[in-house]
Amino acid sequence: MLKALCHGQCYQQRMARAFNARVRHHDFSPGDLVLRKVLHVMPDSRGKFSYKYDGPFVVKEVFSGGAVILSDMDGTENTLPVNAGAIKKYYP
Repeated sequence: MLKALCHGQCYQQRMARAFNARVRHHDFSPGDLVLRKVLHVMPDSRGKFSYKYDGPFVVKEVFSGGAVILSDMDGTENTLPVNAGAIKKYYP
């Protein structure tokens, strides 16, 4: 019984280590230029040739849970936060 318990704990540690090695950390800071992923709700006439990202946007505020507040290049701030997984850095 004790051997099975030890084996289960070792297995959980190995799985956690393997998962954490693949996690991509998002390091955004205010002032960064980013592109926002376009969520295609309606079918587009261009099909697979439609744009995948929209932008560039400027990061205004970063929250600890991974949410980011964006603003347009002209300074218009979007009120809804965006998940950090749905944006990527823009290098002009």
